[in-house]
Amino acid sequence: MISDSPERTTTGENAQTLRLILTDQLSRSISALDGIDARADLVLMVESPDDAGHIPHHRQKLVLMLSAMRHFASSLRSEGIRVEYMPLDDPQTPTSFPEALDRIVARDPVTQVIATEPQSWQPAEQLHAWRPQRSDLSIEIREDGRFLCSRERFSRWMDGRSTPRLEHFYHHMRRETGWLMEDGHPEGGRWNYDVQNRKRLPSESSVPARVAFRPDKVTLEVIALIRRRFPTRFGELAPASFAWAVTREQAFLALQEFVDQRLPSFGTYQDAMRAGNPFLFHSLLSPYINLGLLTPTEVCEAALTTYRDDQAPLNAVEGFLRQILGWREYVRGIYQLSMPAYARTNFLDATRPLPTFYWTGDTDLACLREAIQSTTQNAYAHHIQRLMVTGNFALLAGLSPADVEEWYLAVYADAYEWVELPNTHGMALFADGGMLASKPYAASGAYIHRMSDFCRSCVYDPKAKLGVNACPFNYLYWNFLIAHRTQLQHNPRMALPYRTLDRMSSPYVHAVTDEAEAFLRRLPTDP
Repeated sequence: MISDSPERTTTGENAQTLRLILTDQLSRSISALDGIDARADLVLMVESPDDAGHIPHHRQKLVLMLSAMRHFASSLRSEGIRVEYMPLDDPQTPTSFPEALDRIVARDPVTQVIATEPQSWQPAEQLHAWRPQRSDLSIEIREDGRFLCSRERFSRWMDGRSTPRLEHFYHHMRRETGWLMEDGHPEGGRWNYDVQNRKRLPSESSVPARVAFRPDKVTLEVIALIRRRFPTRFGELAPASFAWAVTREQAFLALQEFVDQRLPSFGTYQDAMRAGNPFLFHSLLSPYINLGLLTPTEVCEAALTTYRDDQAPLNAVEGFLRQILGWREYVRGIYQLSMPAYARTNFLDATRPLPTFYWTGDTDLACLREAIQSTTQNAYAHHIQRLMVTGNFALLAGLSPADVEEWYLAVYADAYEWVELPNTHGMALFADGGMLASKPYAASGAYIHRMSDFCRSCVYDPKAKLGVNACPFNYLYWNFLIAHRTQLQHNPRMALPYRTLDRMSSPYVHAVTDEAEAFLRRLPTDP
């Protein structure tokens, strides 16, 4: 049963072990809770003002995090576990979890603190730097066992690899798990069915409605709190607009709806985009996996069961599996091994400030407007909108990696730095020089036109290369290649576009750079 309010527990007087649960550790199987003694232990959960205020999170993301935390605390209490819950709207709540730890160990006869290693750099540094005033208190930091590849295993796989690649890691993980394998070989004879997963969605195709969860009393209280505390923060927030799952039970319903209704078509149309349809056949499960309401293992196994029951084709299940077993684990491993230096790399020397339309959606480029307005409304845009629309524009325009990464971290419901930063820094912006991706994911307007219907409502013509009606992605793409020839021309995967560039006349090349520079000078930015 869900309690109506996040009441503060005050019965920790006899607690001997204090167990810390962070915002994205809402799993009953989290290692910090292993072996818990309901009679002698106390769980600490903090709605940190630092977390809510330091990053300008989308208001729906804040509601999702806080409501899920409050529901998780209630589920622990229903087991008889004592929870010290410090809500955001209590003026006595410390500003950070280290301060909350200080308060509890000063108050109670705690002899041990147990925590699960945070995945993102800053909270991990805070936890490792925390030192209690008392010398008799021990600290145990456990590995997060929810991932499919441990840090040690990823480090062993990386050993000796100068250019690690997702595909090689993915093959390794398929062999390790045995998923979609037959006698040591990939099921169907191929590791990757991505060539079947790039179709444009036909105009007559219908799309299943998103599974939506009506806010309960706890969530409504959080919505009211966030609207009151952050009235001008980015993102739409009204009871009618909030549809995210906030409990494990609801997240399981979302998982079942995906594998039943959308997984069969997910693979074929996973790269497609359609105006007014931001979700298409995507799962929308990443916020729940990253929070801890679902585990990657159970999500992958649900998809595999659907395949074994002949309810979804191999290309769809393999494509979905590759995102979780392959890409999610891969970017987490790169992040853990490479931070904090990784975030400071800027291979392309990109420094232009983030245009204001990333926050407002006020742009005449229909594809950007569609992706940003969807993000404003839902705290969500699928991976092609992120990579090939907002990310592609940021790459071509030379936007500052730090500015772009702050935006991605703030606006998406599933964004936590350990997963957001490598995706944005390495995949979208190529700021790491090719550690994560083998080439920059740069594209002209032709790609967006091929994979979406956005161009129909745009003032620009995706087929026009130059002139007032030309799609800016077209001349920005060639200007990008011209500007970064020194860094990119020796990349084997860039050989074809550079051969095409070499066939262009000198006057045309000058016209491209002139129009690109004029467009970039007009970008609206905050003073």
